Amino acid sequence: MILVTGGAGFLGSHLVTQLLDAGHAVRVLERPEANVDHLPLERIELVSADIRNKKAIQKATRNCQYVYHLAADPNLWRRDRREFDSVNRLGTVHVMRAALDNGAERLLYTSTESILTSQEFNGGAAENLHLKASDMLGPYCLSKFHAEESVFRMVMEGAPIIVASPTLPVGPGDRSLTPPTRMSVAFCRGDLPAYLDCRINLIDARDVATGMMLAMAKGRTGIRYILGGENLLLSEWLNILSKETGQPVPRWKVPYSFALTVAWFSELWADYVSGKMPMATITGVRLTRRNMFFDSSISINELGLNYRPIREAARDAVAWYRLQGWL
Repeated sequence: MILVTGGAGFLGSHLVTQLLDAGHAVRVLERPEANVDHLPLERIELVSADIRNKKAIQKATRNCQYVYHLAADPNLWRRDRREFDSVNRLGTVHVMRAALDNGAERLLYTSTESILTSQEFNGGAAENLHLKASDMLGPYCLSKFHAEESVFRMVMEGAPIIVASPTLPVGPGDRSLTPPTRMSVAFCRGDLPAYLDCRINLIDARDVATGMMLAMAKGRTGIRYILGGENLLLSEWLNILSKETGQPVPRWKVPYSFALTVAWFSELWADYVSGKMPMATITGVRLTRRNMFFDSSISINELGLNYRPIREAARDAVAWYRLQGWL
């Protein structure tokens, strides 16, 4: 039996599909309020549990040979900032410890590229990059940094855990509207009047799922595998989407200082008035000043990771957005 936490999410649903297609028995753990209607419920064992609940996680990880831990809060804002640490760090510790206590042979922890940047990092290989808490931008990044730290401490104790760090996933299937998809949909709808250019690495979510399976099968402990695709400027990604939709790229590039001011007021309004996701987040704006170009050659050469052209991911994403009635 293979357990996938967060199996109804953007990456998780693609991973579940590929595991089932490979003939594996799959158990999916999702939070009780999650939408799971898009999963092949007749082919999986579904467990509803919160990863912050130690007893529930102990039960969910029983009789699982392999565990893929994807469950996390991927957003860059929460009204209660403490939720990031409780879900992303403490929840990860619960899943890892419970799976190991129940005899899992191999585990994969899903980290993030947003913690692999600092003012000194110039992009490139980051498999063995060592960063500090002071390098992190905002509570989301800090929570994922501490989660990864906890995982590597377990690895030092001999735990068979592989760490995979996807870059920004795009493509079809993002029902929860993670930040990259939210921005892409806004552009495709004509609701993006301006943009803040930055350096990003994009990969199709389906290729991330394949990379996770390769990392589980072939990966070494003690390093992180960068599951990345193409390095692009945000303006280049918008141009690719423009060719799929006919939507013109905004002429106005937002100055960083203006974007940060807008994000500050947006979060202030969200914190004290609306309680809804702000138009811009302080963490998101600050990350645009970091170099998010990455080198995935170790994953390509060691794991055999292949990623499709990002134009193909854009084409399939736009077609899927239309099916959802978003455009």
